[in-house]
Amino acid sequence: MMEIQDHLGRTISLKKVPERIVSLVPSQTELLADLGLEKSIVGITRFCVHPQNLRSTKTSVGGTKKVKIQKIKDLRPDIILCNKEENTREMVEELEKIAPVHVSDVATLEDAFEMMKQYGEIFNCTELSNTMISAIKKKVTQLKILVDRKAVKKVAYFIWKDPLMVAGQGTFINEMLKLNNFYNVFSESRYPETTEEEILKRYPELCLLSSEPYPFKEKHREDFGHLAGEVRIVNGEYFSWYGSRLLEALEYFKQFHS
Repeated sequence: MMEIQDHLGRTISLKKVPERIVSLVPSQTELLADLGLEKSIVGITRFCVHPQNLRSTKTSVGGTKKVKIQKIKDLRPDIILCNKEENTREMVEELEKIAPVHVSDVATLEDAFEMMKQYGEIFNCTELSNTMISAIKKKVTQLKILVDRKAVKKVAYFIWKDPLMVAGQGTFINEMLKLNNFYNVFSESRYPETTEEEILKRYPELCLLSSEPYPFKEKHREDFGHLAGEVRIVNGEYFSWYGSRLLEALEYFKQFHS
């Protein structure tokens, strides 16, 4: 019997190393695959797009906010992986009737490392998870060397177009902005709605338009050109995915400091 506390302080009791996993969080699904656990994944969401082959080899059980409970039950999972932000409390309560549910809550790099460490313990792949954490920490150090040479830049990070929404305080996106020496001009709440007038009052030097959840593309840059001196389309996965995707993200961030 193994007992472990998830990020919400809930005690998860497992009779054995889980062999059948349902993952309802895209970045955590990718992490599982990179920890060598792809064969153990039996259910995913339609947003679990990495690695790409999973969409054709695993059972889709719905989205992150609404899943097909019976479909998950039929998969006979040993554990179900959720996230406080991605999945609802009501969903977790229903899923607990099927199998143990581990809920992550990741807003910082340390939270991400703790999740990786816990997965190493839960799925008996501690050596690989520790290696992954060490590799990410090394890349963080390399990025900080570049970042320390640059002045702080005021930014606004957009996640939605109509209404205009930005990432703010307490989000993993905000953590990645800070890592890049970007000062988030919206820091009073998590995902506030805003207006062009409000943005102009805050004088961002750089507007970052994320590829997700709203699919901002190059054609949208003109719409924001009057709001800041520079507008860039960015890969949202690199700012918001907190699993093994960090290994690529930390390389991606270097382009902002070259």
